[in-house]
This record gives sequence, C-alpha cells and structure tokens, in this order.
Amino acid sequence: MGRIHRKFLAGSKIYACSNCRTHLTNYEDIVSKSFQGRTGRAYLFNTVVNINFGPTEDRVLTTGLHKVQDIYCNCCDEYLGWKYEEAFEQSQKYKEGKSVLEKARMTREEWSLPIE
Repeated sequence: MGRIHRKFLAGSKIYACSNCRTHLTNYEDIVSKSFQGRTGRAYLFNTVVNINFGPTEDRVLTTGLHKVQDIYCNCCDEYLGWKYEEAFEQSQKYKEGKSVLEKARMTREEWSLPIE
C-alpha cells in the first residue's frame, strides 16, 4: 500500500473525522442540516475531501430510491456517510454529486488566528 496523502483545509470552521481528525469539509460547504443517518442527524455537503468510496448500489432512503456510495475516511477507514450518485425522482436531483456526513462521525474544529 502506498502513502496516504491528506488534504488540509483552510477556514475557521472545519469538519474532521471524529476518529482520526482528518479534515473532511468546510462549514461553508453545508447545503442542508436536515438529513437523517444511521446514527442520527446528518448534513448534506457540496464537497468532501480525504475520503474513499464503497461500491455503488441502489438504496431506498427516506426520500425514495437513489444510487449511492458509502463514504469512508481515507486515513482510518471509518464509515462517515454516503454520496448521492443518482436520484431517480426529479425533485431529488439536487442531491446528485453531493455527500451526506453523519454528525456523530465527525467533529468540528474551530481555528482562530492570533490577534496582532
């Protein structure tokens, strides 16, 4: 196995893997906070980094049938959520290409710059 390359994100509010604290996404990339995951609340994000994907599968979710891939941290292989590959209902097409991360599986890191 090769070396794992991690991308470090800039910003004051970063969401990271709760297991190994690898950066995943920025607060500014949140599309919605009203999703439900296996462990409770989940957030829909435009972009997520430092992840690996499981196989693509059809899954019936609360809003109907979707083609999804599970998302795992590329550093510690912790399950984080899923990515929408395809939505079969027209009203759900906005989710395509976006990722859902479960709140319980990530932590928020707030960075503040020193005052000069």
